[in-house]
Amino acid sequence: MNNVLTARLKTGVALAAVVAQLVTLAGPAAAFCGFYVAKADSKLFNKSSKVVLSRDGQTTAITMASDYEGEPKEFAVVIPVPTFIERKQIGVVEMRTIDHLDAYTAPRLVEYHDPDPCAPILYSRAMPQSAAAPAGSKSITESTRYRGVTVEASYDVGEYDVSILSATESDGLVNFLNDNGYRIPAGADAVLGSYIKQKMRFFVAKVNLERMALIGSGYLRPLQVRYETAKFMLPLRLGTVNANGPQDLIIYALTRNGRVETANYRTVKLPSDVDVPLYVKQEFGDFYKAMFDRAVARESMRAVFVEYAWDMGWCDPCAADPLSSKELVELGARWIGSDDASPYHRGRGAAQDASAYVTRLHVRYNAQSFPEDLALLETKDRSNFQGRYVMRHPWREAAKCDAGERYRASLPDRFRQEARNLAGLTGWSQAEIESRMEVGGQSMKGK
Repeated sequence: MNNVLTARLKTGVALAAVVAQLVTLAGPAAAFCGFYVAKADSKLFNKSSKVVLSRDGQTTAITMASDYEGEPKEFAVVIPVPTFIERKQIGVVEMRTIDHLDAYTAPRLVEYHDPDPCAPILYSRAMPQSAAAPAGSKSITESTRYRGVTVEASYDVGEYDVSILSATESDGLVNFLNDNGYRIPAGADAVLGSYIKQKMRFFVAKVNLERMALIGSGYLRPLQVRYETAKFMLPLRLGTVNANGPQDLIIYALTRNGRVETANYRTVKLPSDVDVPLYVKQEFGDFYKAMFDRAVARESMRAVFVEYAWDMGWCDPCAADPLSSKELVELGARWIGSDDASPYHRGRGAAQDASAYVTRLHVRYNAQSFPEDLALLETKDRSNFQGRYVMRHPWREAAKCDAGERYRASLPDRFRQEARNLAGLTGWSQAEIESRMEVGGQSMKGK
């Protein structure tokens, strides 16, 4: 295997998932000893946000990175949280750490080169092991306009001014937020009211331009908030109030025990180990976008798609360098007990039982298709899964043996199956796919 396959690491574009039923369209693909050649990352999708959720028992850390584009002074965020938040529970995270996790978990394209059919090679491979508010809260009683609103705390957090609010009436909360520069869109009252009924607080943040200039980062860093709650959930509904069309959300869930899925919506794995034509290498972004659009349509935009689920201690193939223990702790996985800057390995630097497992979920949503927030569930399932698409280069040299003749005769059927796979996943014309394959040397005409 070592001298037959070569790694070709390229920057990827695209990100998507496909319904599990489409797996039946895929022909057999090679085993997991392939090398990574391209990946699908989250940069291709407009109106997308990235959220890292770390969950340990009833402790949740949520790190939020949005695709906000505009003047920093216009940026503001309002997030429902289940309990009062102290200053020590809030922080900022470097964007490069989330980008690293995004690249590491991205769906990927791998390639194989067929060996000489007249000199078959036998492969062997060893698999790796496998809160109440403080007494100093300030109630806003000077105006009936802000009736029921209490500013429980205010904090300076990096480049952000953060406040923790509670409320008993949505009208007063909307008025207070609007008057303090948060520009709450029309129609938000009902959504805010539902969170008020659940006795949730509101984590609100906007940019302090003076502190941002002093820090000199030049961009808004992701905010992180940590809290204790029995309810493992992610609020979506506020983001739909002022959305101009569907939005994409990428969730990276870090846990001790296993895969994360949604309890109130269908959780669907995308098809994996699918053989595709060689020309997809140059168009992986277009391929992945088309595949995701088709998947969303088949599920009527009512499913959450699994793109990656794997023990953080190893990967095969790796779409990026493994994350370090320090990076995992930064993203909220504090249970691993180490801030070593070397790549994370279970039992190396971290406690033996301090395993870390990542699930990457992708959801496209609007207010109609996702009327409820995401209720999440950590399972005990530690099986490995990745969105992985396979190119197989045929042997191009002479093959003067009976096995070589059989190999050559089998190629047109193999190429036709690859064309059917691609057409079934994307909805592209099979005739056009076959025409492009012919130009690229993948002929479906028998000798």
